Formats: sequence, structure tokens, C-alpha cells
Amino acid sequence: MAEIQQDTMGSAEDTIHFLQMISLFGTQAMVALGKIINPATGKTERHLPVAKMFIDTLEMLERKTRGNLTKDEARSLQSTLTDLRMMYVEEVKAGNSADTPSNPASDNAQPAEEKVKFHKKYD
Repeated sequence: MAEIQQDTMGSAEDTIHFLQMISLFGTQAMVALGKIINPATGKTERHLPVAKMFIDTLEMLERKTRGNLTKDEARSLQSTLTDLRMMYVEEVKAGNSADTPSNPASDNAQPAEEKVKFHKKYD
């Protein structure tokens, strides 16, 4: 775990919560990328649109907090984003982009490509 710095921008407790949030979003993205077993189902599943949502959320946090983070907070966020982007690109390049549906009822739903209006690429 990253070392907690004393700073004037927030309490040590805020730093811990921020690092936990980065870890939570990163873990959820890895579950959606199929890199970690989904604890709810006990299976490895891929849901690239969900992974992209978590990556995009972390990117937004990076933009909105730029200049307001401790060195450890910024390093942790940047490292997490770099790792997730690389994993996302790996999964997209691996092909087989047919994601596992989140539930059987979604089999009749439109493909994710038709629902998404904006596509962001990490190449």
C-alpha cells in the first residue's frame, strides 16, 4: 500500500479513502476485463463496456483532481490507469469482443455497439 503523506490538502483519512476508491474501481474494472474471478458468480466474465466505464471514471477523477493530490495519490491513480488501459487494449486486440451478457434475460437485448453513442479508444 502507498505510504500516507501528511499534507495540507486533506487528512490522512481522506488519503486512505481516496486510495481505497482507486483500488475499488480498479478491481471492478479487472473483474469486467475478465482478469479476476467475479466473486458473485465464481466465474471469469468479460464485460468490456463496464470495464470502460470504470476506466473512464478514473480518468475523470484524474482530470478533476489534477494538482490537488499528494505524490502517492497521483502515482497510485496513474499506475492504476496505465495498467487498466493496457489490459483493456489487450482484451480488445484479443478479439472475441462478444462480451458475456450480465444476465440471461439480456440475450434478446441489442448488442452493446448499438447502445453506445460514444466510443473511446485506448490504442
